[in-house]
Amino acid sequence: MFDGFQRVVTEIDGVRINAVHGGSGPPVLLLHGFPQTHAMWHAIGPELAGEHTVVAPDLRGYGDSARPPSGEDHAGYSFRAMAADQVGVMRSLGHDEFAVVAHDRGARVAHRMALDHPAAVTRAALLDILPTTHVYDHVTRAVATAYYHWFFFIQPADLPERLIAADPVGYLHSLLGGWGSGLDAFAPEALAEYERCFSRADARHAMLEDYRAGASIDLEHDRADLDRRVTAPLLALWGARSVVGASPIDPLEVWRERGDDVRGATVDAGHFLVEEAPQATLAALRSFLRQ
Repeated sequence: MFDGFQRVVTEIDGVRINAVHGGSGPPVLLLHGFPQTHAMWHAIGPELAGEHTVVAPDLRGYGDSARPPSGEDHAGYSFRAMAADQVGVMRSLGHDEFAVVAHDRGARVAHRMALDHPAAVTRAALLDILPTTHVYDHVTRAVATAYYHWFFFIQPADLPERLIAADPVGYLHSLLGGWGSGLDAFAPEALAEYERCFSRADARHAMLEDYRAGASIDLEHDRADLDRRVTAPLLALWGARSVVGASPIDPLEVWRERGDDVRGATVDAGHFLVEEAPQATLAALRSFLRQ
């Protein structure tokens, strides 16, 4: 899916991170979300590689990256830990400064990265999310219904793990087809990758630890930084039929409370806009990255 790219495995503080990279030009880091892997960028990454050096890793716990222990406070899967991984990967490839384009959980990692490593992030595109603290502070019936998994996954191990294990691929399909994008939005080879990884019990546990961290230590980090703003140019991009797009709250206004230079746009798609509407998403990203 990434013709001309090379695979690279980097160990950052004892955690092995799997990635592909290719192209030439200003560096761009692509971060995937749940329940996916770097494969989600298969339609966009090679296109961006015509004018950028593109790095597309698997987050820790996802894909073929390592699954370290989470610790009692789930810090092993915090956005802070994941952000540090990816900054380390980019530095190991010779990129001290870079743009980051990120979707879903990866976008939450990128938000934390922009706060923790402002000298590294030259610009950030955050796809189809609102800030984590905002979501938890504005839970409505509609949000709880659409994001029920946020509250299911954070239950103590191993209750969610055992329930999902009854039909992991079937459950994966319900997730991928449940947020405004049907299963037909996914290329067969990408869907096969998601199925391969989600079929592993250790991978599913790591993904749930990501959500457990998001509802605990990540909130502590975010609340401690509520007075800090993203200083890099920020693009908020969301699907018109996603939960974010259907919200009565203007995503752009929310992000303008968190950043100094924020612009936004809507794509005619559901949550998985990168795969459902790759050309429209690519056009918006290219415009942002060229500015």
